Amino acid sequence: MIRLNDRTFDVFLSEEEVLQQVRHLGVQLSRDYEGKELIFLAILNGSFMFASDLLKQISIPCEISFVKMSSYSGTNSRGEVNELLGINSDIRGKHVVIIEDIVDSGLTVDKIHSLLGVHGAASVKVCTLLFKPDAFLGKCKPDYIGFPISNAFVVGYGLDYNEKGRNLSAIYQLKES
Repeated sequence: MIRLNDRTFDVFLSEEEVLQQVRHLGVQLSRDYEGKELIFLAILNGSFMFASDLLKQISIPCEISFVKMSSYSGTNSRGEVNELLGINSDIRGKHVVIIEDIVDSGLTVDKIHSLLGVHGAASVKVCTLLFKPDAFLGKCKPDYIGFPISNAFVVGYGLDYNEKGRNLSAIYQLKES
């Protein structure tokens, strides 16, 4: 159990469970994109740990770039996505895999998908560590999913609660009072 700001969280997924699934995703992506020009597009801030560990598992040549999007305030999505730092790599003709820490409403992924269409990507897929199918409202479901989870609030391994908890190696779930 940990305490962040005014909330308490219990272990949800251990570091070992997370890293085992990241290895599996890396093997699958390497196999699926063998011989293709691949660029990963990691969504900051939350995906930084997942992206780092995932790319260590990729056995084929690839590139990585970053965008920063924002849609959260506290434990709730604001329902709107604001582009903060845009796409700065040439993705024309490349296969793009968006790396997300978590897909819940799907609004961030939908926004990025629409931006990538303008930039001429050969294909766009989504790889997320966590997916909340019960909260999903978007059009672009993830193609690679580490763990489907309930609609509970989670922190750790890049995920935060008011910017705290990103550094935790395990994933913790908000403890209900």
